[in-house]
Amino acid sequence: MKPHTADLTLTDAQRVSWLRLIRTDNVGPVTFRQLLNRFGSAEAAIEALPGLLRSAKGFLPRLPSHGEAEDEIARLARMGGRLVASGEPDYPPHLRFISGAPPLLSVIGGDNLDWQRTVGIVGARNASATGMKLTRMLALDLGEARYTVVSGLARGIDSAAHAASLATGTVAVLAGGLDHLYPQENIPLARDIVSHGGALVSEMPLGWEPRARDFPRRNRLVSGISLGIVVVEAAKRSGSLITARLALEQDREVFAVPGSPLDPRAEGGNALIQQGAKLITGARDILDSLTVADPSRTALFEPDWDPHLSESERLDSAPPSRNERERLLEALSTTPVEVDELVTATGIGAARMQVLLLELDLEGRLEWSTGQLVALKA
Repeated sequence: MKPHTADLTLTDAQRVSWLRLIRTDNVGPVTFRQLLNRFGSAEAAIEALPGLLRSAKGFLPRLPSHGEAEDEIARLARMGGRLVASGEPDYPPHLRFISGAPPLLSVIGGDNLDWQRTVGIVGARNASATGMKLTRMLALDLGEARYTVVSGLARGIDSAAHAASLATGTVAVLAGGLDHLYPQENIPLARDIVSHGGALVSEMPLGWEPRARDFPRRNRLVSGISLGIVVVEAAKRSGSLITARLALEQDREVFAVPGSPLDPRAEGGNALIQQGAKLITGARDILDSLTVADPSRTALFEPDWDPHLSESERLDSAPPSRNERERLLEALSTTPVEVDELVTATGIGAARMQVLLLELDLEGRLEWSTGQLVALKA
């Protein structure tokens, strides 16, 4: 795989175009990067969208206007926030190495945080008194060891982790827009995080109220920003276990606190330990592993934007045919499959395959998952 793009700084005009493109209906992080790699810039990709959808029978995803994008940037600035692009120096460095890393993040605060030394702490919303106490101890000790604590601003374990690491640095990753903090009871905690030099982070637009399906998206950012994830308490089916699974897929360290077999809140953590997560009883067990953690060693999955590709490398002169589109649709199913397998199964060239996948993605017919796996939406 190509190395990730060197540090860059977007111009104001480029930032507006990046925001317009990522806020376009059906354009997710994978599609965004494919569009930039194919057309060289967000501006060119926006101009090319109607042509890409020539076979979509009139469907055209909604594209925010210049004014709407500029308004979002201005509103974020009035809140004390900023838009940070992947590749810019203040983009969370470990996040660049996950599949589906957001091209743009909305960030408030965090100017002086250590984003290299990061550890996530997650767990039950209905945490026990013992779980809360242990979380505070872990967060305090990790902070004293100069690690930034990352969590999701939820009730219970998340709140305890943030509160205990206010003085040493903490990052709260949100499922909604930065103007829709959830739960509302944690709004004072969010303000404390920023006033103490920590950060609030979201990939969602301002005005976005979090829905149930947005929390797994949030969880992948918690693990992606972190070198490792600590699960303190988690039921057998919980968002914390989703975070742990995503961390494993991202090749992050996963730690779990053991608990009583009689407590349902310990079932998830105990199961993680049985499956190979590192059992911990204190911060030292975590620190020993984090000192050698290096997310960049597994250059994950989709290609990053490469502004140096030539026009001939970006554009394939022969557009996909209707027959190729039909062959691809026959090869796809609701079961995720690697793109390379689709190329082999259909005989469609890699360049035209990417164009077809872009068309189907923009039509809202595809789902992408970790590892460059693609499937038809159910």
